[in-house]
Amino acid sequence: MKNFKTLSTTATSALGRRQLLQAAVSVAAFPSLLTSTAWAQAWPEKPVRFVLSQPAGSGPDNVARIISERLSKSLGQAVVMDNKPGGQNVIGAQTAARATADGYTFYFATTAALVTNAYLFKSMPYDPQKDFVPVAFVGKSPFAVLVRAESPIQNLPDLLARAKAGAGKVSLGNEGPRTFSGMIARFLNARSQAELNLASYASVSVAVQDAIGGHIDAVVADIASTAQLVRQGRLRMLAVTSATRVPGWEQVPALAETFPGFDMSGWFALVAPTGTPKPVIERMNREFNAATADKEVAAKITAAGPLPESGMSVDQVGAFLKNEHQRWAQITKEIGILPE
Repeated sequence: MKNFKTLSTTATSALGRRQLLQAAVSVAAFPSLLTSTAWAQAWPEKPVRFVLSQPAGSGPDNVARIISERLSKSLGQAVVMDNKPGGQNVIGAQTAARATADGYTFYFATTAALVTNAYLFKSMPYDPQKDFVPVAFVGKSPFAVLVRAESPIQNLPDLLARAKAGAGKVSLGNEGPRTFSGMIARFLNARSQAELNLASYASVSVAVQDAIGGHIDAVVADIASTAQLVRQGRLRMLAVTSATRVPGWEQVPALAETFPGFDMSGWFALVAPTGTPKPVIERMNREFNAATADKEVAAKITAAGPLPESGMSVDQVGAFLKNEHQRWAQITKEIGILPE
């Protein structure tokens, strides 16, 4: 009987120690829970900055401003643009990557900044996969092959036929072989074997103006930066570079209709410097998705060119970026571009 009491007392003491340990663990975890809750509730306490690699008035800048106007209302703080153009997205990306990861700086990034640059340059002052964490997905931004409105070139088959009839005589403007538009131009040349004369420009705006002025026969440019010029009757689309026709531009064929599997659309994504507090990232993801899901905001984005896609979780954005790295690694090999 005495032994039984001793065992019982020992078991009770062990149970008590376990309960005390569990209570201690709960108390220890409580501050971190409070910290997370505090971040989610208190943030933002000052204006939020969106870094962009493009100048004010550009296609990406216009889209970012449409979304930021809605975000400013829901966050209760201004969302300001910090335009850092130049260097094929490198200047803006480096600025964002080196920013303090305090939840007040985000990078409104393009395909080039987060993916394709990694396969074009041997060395960059930032690492798109290590220096940023995914936040939200904005939408896809198809490119187009365009000619001036008065051009005698009527459609894509006409453009390619003229190019094949006189190798190197039909010019196709782009931003250079190591840019998104330049890779589209090279991909088109490889698939069509048309021997288009690929005319490189320092910026898409100059290439577009030369196309309008008749100095080049056609140009590859994003719809976001050329949609208004098309609506004004200054440019005419021959084809879009997405896998299917673009909503709002259904009359324009997709290059995939001529070259099956051709799919080279740009996109925009919001990322943050690595180390940004997770509660802030999750909150921004929710607010951003709500903004792009708003019918009025979505209509404005679509009118500017891109196709908004709301609803991606942080993990889904991360998976998308990983898949894009794999896809572009293959594309750059196909068109023979090696890092320099």
